[in-house]
Amino acid sequence: MKQTPGTVYHVASAEKGRTLAAFLREKLAASWGRVQKLVRSRHVMIHGNVCTDVGRRLEDGEVVKVLAAAAAAPPRADDVRIVHLDDEVVVVEKPTGVTTTRHSEERSWPARRRQIQPTLDEMVPEAIRRHLARRFGVRGGKPRRQPPVRAVHRIDRETSGLVVFARTVPAERILAEQFRAHTTQRRYLALCVGRVGAGTIRTHLIRDRGDGRRGSSDTDEGKLAVTHVEPVEHFGDAYTLVECRLETGRTHQIRIHMAETGHPVCGERVYAAPRKLKVVDDSQAPRVMLHAAELGFVHPETGEELRFESPLPADMKRVLAALRNTNRP
Repeated sequence: MKQTPGTVYHVASAEKGRTLAAFLREKLAASWGRVQKLVRSRHVMIHGNVCTDVGRRLEDGEVVKVLAAAAAAPPRADDVRIVHLDDEVVVVEKPTGVTTTRHSEERSWPARRRQIQPTLDEMVPEAIRRHLARRFGVRGGKPRRQPPVRAVHRIDRETSGLVVFARTVPAERILAEQFRAHTTQRRYLALCVGRVGAGTIRTHLIRDRGDGRRGSSDTDEGKLAVTHVEPVEHFGDAYTLVECRLETGRTHQIRIHMAETGHPVCGERVYAAPRKLKVVDDSQAPRVMLHAAELGFVHPETGEELRFESPLPADMKRVLAALRNTNRP
C-alpha cells in the first residue's frame, strides 16, 4: 500500500519540449548511458505513469519521478480477463496501468516501440485467442490470431474495471451511438477524501479551465456532465467509498467532479480540490482509487439488455482494509 519512494522533479515552462533523457541528465548530473538505463529499466514515471521512452518530449508542469526501485512491469494479455465474448462484442476487465487505446501521435510508432507498453485494445485480441484456446482446446495446431477489436468508449490508465469492445463494424456503430446517447449503464466505485454525502453533480466541462487542465466552467459553455453520487461506506470523516453513476460520460468526469466538490479521489495527482478547502489525502493510495464496477448496454445484434459487474481489485481492497483497521473503535 506504500507509495513507491523516489525523487520528484517538476518540469518548468522553460524546459517544455526537452526530451526525458536530456531533462534527467541535467537533473541527475548523470551520463547518457546512466539515464537511458534508468528509463528503460522502469525507474522513471511521468505523472504517475511509468515511461520507458528516453525520447519522450516533456510538457510544462509535468511531474517526473525517479524511483529508488524499478516499477512493476505493465499488464500483459494474461492480466486481461474476458467477462463476455460473442461474435459481435467482447467485455473485459481492464487492469490498472494500461491505457484503453493508443493516442493518435503514438500510432505511427514502430511495432517494437509500441510493444514496450501495449494498450488494452492491442492486448484484447491475444486475450481472446488464449481464452478460446483454454475453452475449446487447440485443434490442428496453434490457435489462429484474432482480428483487431474496435473501441467504443475508454477509461483512464489508472482506472480498473469493465470495458466493452466491438468486434464488427456494425457493432461498433451501434455501440458507439449508445455511448453518445448516454443510454448505457455505468457505475463506478471510488474512494474519496472526506465525508461525502448523497447528491447529483451537474456542471459543464471545458478542455481548459485556465491552467491547461479540464474542469467546470462558470457558464453553460462546454459539455453537460452529470454524476449521481451515493456514499457506500464512511471511514470517520476522513474518507468515503462512494458509488458514482454516470448520466453522461465525459473525459475524467468523476475525477473532476469529486475534486471540485472538495472530495478528490484518493491517489489523484491531476485534479486538486479548491485551495480554500485544504484537503489532505493520507490514504497512501498507490493509484487513483477508481473502479468501473458495472456496465450495461443493449447487444447490437440481438437487442438483449446486458449487464455486467466487476468486483473491486486487490489494490483497492488493501487500501480499504487498512482504513477499516485504522477506524476501528
